[in-house]
Amino acid sequence: MLLYILRAWIDDGSVTETGDPASSGWAPALTDPAIGRALQGIHAQPAHPWTVHELAARSGLSRSVFAQRFTALVGEPPLTYLSWWRMTTAGRLLRESDASLSAVARRVGYTSEFAFAKAFKREYGTPPGRYRRPIPRVQPV
Repeated sequence: MLLYILRAWIDDGSVTETGDPASSGWAPALTDPAIGRALQGIHAQPAHPWTVHELAARSGLSRSVFAQRFTALVGEPPLTYLSWWRMTTAGRLLRESDASLSAVARRVGYTSEFAFAKAFKREYGTPPGRYRRPIPRVQPV
């Protein structure tokens, strides 16, 4: 899987012909010590009620410097990325586990199943229960 990701990253132009990382994208974000610490926290604890202030403190930067640097390196603001990561994690949990919707909601930082379902539908275009269900297959006659 890692090899596939690296090949896709190189193919999409994230690495220049000299082998240097492009100025924005995953490589600079992950290799930047400050932003890397923030990403590590978000990925390890998506349910934590992260704030820009807390992520900036974790990174050792002021809020404004952190927000600008994060956005420049990752390509979107910190809390937008956090929401995306939560929904990505929720989608994976729904497809790979039998956890209840309320359990999935809690694991990605939602105290209300209703708020989670609304956010999930906005992101995926389908309710979480329908996203989880496999597509019925028609049996040949």
